[in-house]
Amino acid sequence: MSLRHLMVAAAAFALSGCIAAVDYGKVRHAEYVADPRCTAQPGAVVDGEALPLFFATSRLPDCRTDDVTLLRHRGDKIRYGRFAAPREAEVAGKKKLRTPMAFQNSADWWTALQAETDRRQGRVLLYVHGYRETFESTSKDAAQIARMTGFDGPVIEYSWPSQGEVLSYAVDETNMYHDERTFRDFLKTLAERPWVKEIVVVSHSLGARLVIPAISYVDRASSSADSSNISNVILASPDIDRETFERDIEEEVLSARRVANNRRITVYVSHADKALAASRALHGYPRLGSPYCFDPFEAADLKAKGLPVRCYPASVAGLTIIDTTDVSRSATGHSNFLRSAAACRDFVDVAQGKRTRPERSATHLAHVFRLLPDPAEPKEMDEAICNRVPVAAAP
Repeated sequence: MSLRHLMVAAAAFALSGCIAAVDYGKVRHAEYVADPRCTAQPGAVVDGEALPLFFATSRLPDCRTDDVTLLRHRGDKIRYGRFAAPREAEVAGKKKLRTPMAFQNSADWWTALQAETDRRQGRVLLYVHGYRETFESTSKDAAQIARMTGFDGPVIEYSWPSQGEVLSYAVDETNMYHDERTFRDFLKTLAERPWVKEIVVVSHSLGARLVIPAISYVDRASSSADSSNISNVILASPDIDRETFERDIEEEVLSARRVANNRRITVYVSHADKALAASRALHGYPRLGSPYCFDPFEAADLKAKGLPVRCYPASVAGLTIIDTTDVSRSATGHSNFLRSAAACRDFVDVAQGKRTRPERSATHLAHVFRLLPDPAEPKEMDEAICNRVPVAAAP
């Protein structure tokens, strides 16, 4: 077996999650939530200035200690609250991220969300994370998105029980599918609020497999609204089968009626995405977020024409593909929309509703654009441009 094949097999085995089974924990799950802080009382005051961001989660909380934390276990119900960007804190002699947060009664949370939405432009940004995330890491990304975009409305993080472990990919897939009903019902409730004029949905990685079916469900099931406010969908490094997406998207989420109502999908892809390469090895087929050529004949045709050997989903009205391969960052290239200056700037404009950007380089496909390096902006500027401010230590 070649070294390349060994690496692919090792990556597939690691992602399978067979090594890391779910540990139930040392105490009954009911004990985690027995403290009153896990059951927010109606009318309880939450400091919106200190906790400016919103969250909804299906994670199990641990309210047994001074600092409430959200675990990797499945919760007994969906919970709502407010949070701020995570900060470093010393826990048992080790530095860990801690997210300042407070739970909020469901009715109070929706009232606060409406007040913030009404105060702005009726726009809401909903962020859905992917594989290998904790509540802290997702909150860090959501806070960065809020800072980076300067979004003119409330930012909501939806956190499902990802394990936050490299060797728990299969567990994350299982929990993601288990969470489908909870998330789709939450999205439906959000879309049906008459004061929500536009929902910008941002998903990363495995989160795309929650988002796309949920939007399709809301399109079919929404009673008091036609779901046209779910208009701007951004899929960053989506870990979803590319052929399945191609087959279904035009009949469902990007149907002619939805596109006529201003819906569009922007997909950020990278051929340098190692995480999606490993996912492809595990699943056997290319992922939407990686322009890998599964068909060798298509690859040969591209090479013969002198074009980059990168294969993308077919053109569909309302679909735009942004190839970030040439500006890829980090060891895995899996989060360019948060780490690469060129990708960050493009993402910010898309989140703000812009359809075109002069910085995009056209390709032989009308719906596909490449982002190219800018010599005036070396890698050292990525952190500042993407607004990845260092995490401050807790006082």
